[in-house]
Amino acid sequence: MNLATTLAAETNEDLARVSNVLIYSAMAVYLLAFFAHMAEWLFGSRSKVARTAAALTPAKTAVKAPEVTVTAKGGTATLERPKVVTRSVTGSRDVPDGPGAAAGDEKGDLYGRIAVSLTVLAFLLEFGGVLTRALSVQRAPWGNMYEFSITFSTVAVGVYLVLLALKKNVAWLGLPLVTTVLLDLGLAVTVLYTSSDQLVPALHSYWLWIHVSTAIFCGAVFYVGGVGALLYLFRDSYETKLENGGQPGKFATSVLERLPSAASLDKFSYRLNAAIFPLWTFTIIAGAIWAGDAWGRYWGWDPKEVWSFITWVAYAGYLHARATAGWKGRKAAYLALIAFACWLFNYYGVNIFVTGKHSYAGV
Repeated sequence: MNLATTLAAETNEDLARVSNVLIYSAMAVYLLAFFAHMAEWLFGSRSKVARTAAALTPAKTAVKAPEVTVTAKGGTATLERPKVVTRSVTGSRDVPDGPGAAAGDEKGDLYGRIAVSLTVLAFLLEFGGVLTRALSVQRAPWGNMYEFSITFSTVAVGVYLVLLALKKNVAWLGLPLVTTVLLDLGLAVTVLYTSSDQLVPALHSYWLWIHVSTAIFCGAVFYVGGVGALLYLFRDSYETKLENGGQPGKFATSVLERLPSAASLDKFSYRLNAAIFPLWTFTIIAGAIWAGDAWGRYWGWDPKEVWSFITWVAYAGYLHARATAGWKGRKAAYLALIAFACWLFNYYGVNIFVTGKHSYAGV
């Protein structure tokens, strides 16, 4: 029995070391992907022809309806219906989306494909690191902040790759995503790292798989929506300056003209946040049920519980303002960023600086 226990412990230690190697390998490949994304943007900035073509793309699409033949007193007359014009949301500009990071440049496109391929490879390595971490502790791999961080960045990249596979216009997300993933992993392996260990008894529940997994997925989608809202603010300022006859700087022009239009970014952020909000609601409910099983009460005003609810209120306010008050554009983007800031504080700030019942997992 002792021999079997010893062998199992050694196997778990080996798996933990493999997990660490895979995470560091993923970081190295993400770094290469970062440089490839940078090359895509740099070569795309030289494509003046592509940018000019994108600027000349018609902002409005006129659709001519079929002619109508009218018969009156034995004669016929042909009438034309008025043209039907498709427009953006009321109050927004009719501006086409930019050509993308590569801007149609051949080398830019090549580096863009290389960047996506490297991102896929890094995602697979990081996923392997998360999986082997789970095998080393024989439980869900999110029992502390280190495990939560590596899983969160894996899911965030997974969301990005799924959107790419669905042919969504999200190539612009590659550079900011890879940059923040590198920062997240760097923080995880230096400040937040915790050796593989078993959980305290309160966490031995199937609710760990349900509650924490949905929290991670919600956070990843909220992050993507937050990046869209942030880039919307820059793109909207750029379009406003052009609309008022201003001339943005060369760097701003080179970068911002390749992003989707402000209206597209606004819609992208809203749809993601609206789609994931019901799951965040379920996450809070699942946490309350788990608290009832573990601590004998569903709600105890623990700091983590409070900030989860504050985050819910912030996103509910954002969605309510858009649906009822008609808030779109900059006001809505500010609300979305405030809501995501609440989520970030709920994760980092509460776990590190505030003591509560959720502190037993350590960092």
